[in-house]
This record gives sequence, C-alpha cells and structure tokens, in this order.
Amino acid sequence: MRTGIALSMPGRDDDRPRSFDLLVVGGGINGAGVARDAAGRGVSVALVEQGDFGGATSSASTKLIHGGLRYLEQYEFRLVAEALAEREVLLRIASHIAWPLRFVMPHAEGLRPSWMIRAGLFLYDRIGGRISLPRSECVRLSRDGAGAGLAPRFRSGYAYSDAWVDDARLVILNLRSAQAHGAQLFPRTRFASATARDGRWRATIEHEGGARETIDARVLVNAAGPWVESVAAAAGGRSPRASVQLVKGSHVVVPRIHAQSHAYILQNDDRRVVFLIPYERDFTLVGTTDVRVESIEAARTIDADETRYLLRAANRYLARPLAERDVAWSYSGVRPLYDDGSNDPSEITRDYTLELRTFDGAAQLDIYGGKITTYRRLAEAALERLAPHLSYRRGRWTHTEPLPGAAPDPVAARNELHARYPQLPKVLLDALFRRHGTLAAQVLGDATTLETLGEDLDGGLYERELRWFVEKEWARRADDVLWRRSKAGLHMSARSRERVAELLAESEKAA
Repeated sequence: MRTGIALSMPGRDDDRPRSFDLLVVGGGINGAGVARDAAGRGVSVALVEQGDFGGATSSASTKLIHGGLRYLEQYEFRLVAEALAEREVLLRIASHIAWPLRFVMPHAEGLRPSWMIRAGLFLYDRIGGRISLPRSECVRLSRDGAGAGLAPRFRSGYAYSDAWVDDARLVILNLRSAQAHGAQLFPRTRFASATARDGRWRATIEHEGGARETIDARVLVNAAGPWVESVAAAAGGRSPRASVQLVKGSHVVVPRIHAQSHAYILQNDDRRVVFLIPYERDFTLVGTTDVRVESIEAARTIDADETRYLLRAANRYLARPLAERDVAWSYSGVRPLYDDGSNDPSEITRDYTLELRTFDGAAQLDIYGGKITTYRRLAEAALERLAPHLSYRRGRWTHTEPLPGAAPDPVAARNELHARYPQLPKVLLDALFRRHGTLAAQVLGDATTLETLGEDLDGGLYERELRWFVEKEWARRADDVLWRRSKAGLHMSARSRERVAELLAESEKAA
C-alpha cells in the first residue's frame, strides 16, 4: 500500500504479568458490552479474543434490534419486554448504525388466525413501555406500496415497527468505547488456561504467532459464546452446571425484491417466520434457519437444504420466485443458546443465563445465550452479579453515553458531512456515515476529492478507509474489512476482493 498501514503488535518489555481487575474472554457482542460497561465504571479491564472481534456469532445475525414477536407465543414476556426497552436505548446511543424499520406481515390463510396476530401486535406495542416508533396497524397490500413484490393473492396484512442494526460494527464501536475508557484489548489472542489462587486468577494467553503471556486478574468473565464450555473447563477444571445448545442460523442475500423501504416477516408452514429485509441498497437479506448442530465446524457455511428452505419460504409469497442462481451471497453462524431442554431449536430460549462461581476466592462468571438486542442489559446484569468482587466508581451509565460516531440528529449530521465534502459523491458519503457516523470526517481527513482518497478498491471502499479499519479498528484480514467492518465485498468483483487481501498481506509482512 503506497502510504503504508501501521499494524500494532502485542509485545512486552519484561516478563512480569499484567494485572487487571477483570479479564474478559471473548470479543463478540457480549464480551464487548461487558468490557465497555466495566471500563466506564473505573474497573481495569483486559479482553482477549482468539480471532477477529465479532468474527463469529456476532457478525452472523439477522441484523435486527427487536423484541421477537414470535417469542410471545412461547410466553417469553420478560425477554420481549426487556428487548423492546433496549431497542429504544440502542436507537438512541447507536443512531448511525441502527435505525427504525417497518415490517409487513401478509395475512396467510390457514396459518395464524387474524385474532391471534392482532392480539400479539397489541401486546408487542405496549409490553416494552414507552416507544418512539409507530404502532402496529392493519394494511392493504397494494403492488406499489405495502405489498410490493408480493403475489397478487395477498391483499391484506399487518404492519409493525422494529429496528435494524449493523451487528459487526456494533461490536467494534463498543470495543472502541471500552478502549477509550481504559480497557486493553487483545485480538487474535487465545485464552489457554487459568488457575485461581488466593482470590486472583493467573491466566495464560497466547498471541498470534505463539508468544505467550501471563495475565493476573481478580475476576474472569467467560463470554466465549460457542466456546463457553471449553473456556469454563480451562478456567478451573470443574464442569459448569449450565450448558449450551448449538443452533445454526443461515441467511442468503438476493437482488432487491422491491423498491420500498419496508421489510417482510413471512409465516412459514412449520410455524417459523422468515424475514425479507432491504440490505445494502441493492439487495434483500433472507433469513434465518434454525438447525441444531453438534459442533461449531458444522455451522461454518450454509448447506443446500437450508438454501432451499429459505427460498421456498420466500417463494410462497413472492410474485417473482427466487432461484438458487439468484443468491449473491450467504453466511452462517452458530447461536450458543442456553440449553433449556427444548427439543425444537426454534423454541430454545433466546434469553441469557449468568452462572457465577468462585475458585479459591476468585470469581468466574460464565455467560450462556442471549441475543444481540439485549447485550447491553446483559452487561449491566453481569456487573450487578460481580459487584461483591469489584469496586465501581459509578453505577449504570451505558444507557446514556452514545457509542462513537452516534449523533442526536443523524440526518443533520449526515447533511453536515455532505456540506463539508461537496466534491465527494453523496452515495459514498452516505455509506461512510452509515459505518462511521460523525467519525466519517476523521476517516476522510483532508481528502476532499476521490483522487485524494487513495486507491479505489471498488465497492465504495478506498485506501483511506482501509487504513482506518486497520489502524483504528483492528482489521488484519480481507474478511475483517469486506464482510464485517464494511459489506463492501458484496459490491466488489472477485479480483477487487483479492486486491484488498494483497494490500493487507503486504502491510502485515512489512510490520
């Protein structure tokens, strides 16, 4: 890369263990939320993540901030109420990466009766307390409005409000905030083992490349997601009382099915629902599946049955059926759900469970389950449980302090960016704002023309933003940039994606 990218590498001048109040294992959304909350309360925090931050479950969600309308059928009233309250918080503190989204549910004969849907929506509008979003309503499905893209036989339905979020960026912004509050973060660093003695943990971590280091901590938080059981075993040796059920969720991305701004929630004949969500301007995201798996490896990629399942569910409603050749991209992730004994993967609770144990006076908190919508409340609950073991300088705070880049009025902030860089295309500035919010001006700096942004890497990605991802957001590999820090890979040719990989490899070699 012409101007070079600085890669920060772990290193120590001596062999003395670094000492912290709290060691968090796992750099997904739950670990990031705990680290941010704790650091802001004055706790000294270290966080280790074996791969890229948000590189597993937390970047493979359906990208929704929602209560989960279907969870009302499972009597998960507390979870839905908490999630809907959190939806309001996240729309406020993450206004550039989270925004309201209207959902339309076509009425389908022979599935849920109208009275049940209306009753569920009535409760959904009210169970979470005061809401800022429009309430639910019955709608007529016109072909150029609420029914755009649907088969003509669907004439009526229901509309309600939820919200969309860029899940991978939510992780990164929580970690940037944690770092700003003093947390030390170690990506691509494996938690090897830990031993409790005299009220403290001595943990061995292994950096990429094999260098090992010892960290001393008063409290250990196990937020390793799908790996929670193996981390628990490595930190104390006793089997935890709780366990996880691994459930694979897959999604496909297809060309945009309509030009309207709303999403669809479609009832399937197995009583599950499938979402069709406007995605990355030109596409529609279709998801998700629920498949029980025995290992993390089994959830790496979508299989043919899942693709057919999603397309078949969508095609029950669409005017123009989707074919497998329409799939532009797909992704899969594994949900580490708390094992509540349910046989149906769709009915396993999405609520979280916190298990607190002590070993020779040292506290260990294991986190099971959870959903991205409630990550912040989970973090608060975790610190409430750990209060006897840690000293806080202040109480709850993350519900009021915006995440980096968030603005009270995102429309005004975006317009200000347009005015500041009049020679840059608005579509590029809009994409930068959706990723960085008010920090977009820092990303651009003095680059006032396309030529001063450095190499055009395709898909709306330029060299200057690539440098930001590496220097400020811990990106090291092409996937970190193309599919997590941004979704530029979806808009690129294969050769352009290879070019990004080459640039990052060159920079790593030069570091």
